[in-house]
Amino acid sequence: MPGNHIDTLLQQLEHESHRRSRLQTITLPIEQEDLVRLQALAEVYGMDITELTPVLLHTILTDIEAHMPYKPGKKVIRVEDDEPIYEDVGPTPRYLAAKRKHEKVCA
Repeated sequence: MPGNHIDTLLQQLEHESHRRSRLQTITLPIEQEDLVRLQALAEVYGMDITELTPVLLHTILTDIEAHMPYKPGKKVIRVEDDEPIYEDVGPTPRYLAAKRKHEKVCA
């Protein structure tokens, strides 16, 4: 049905509008070698560097969050399947606390 294409288009436009409304612009220093890499990637994929950089940064940050190490402490915080679960004394709890703090400021 033709109406479905219009509905899909409107949903995509709404999603893009919402995504763009959450974008923030920052200025940061970057090494010349990294700038060249960004420019080359942007050219290969037919993107502007300002479109590519947020995509790369988002992917990297998501991957970093997923790979933050769990470092068991000495304190048992709960028991699951008769196995003790120890508090995390690695960087993850500090990161999550800092993230929550910054989310409140940005909200």
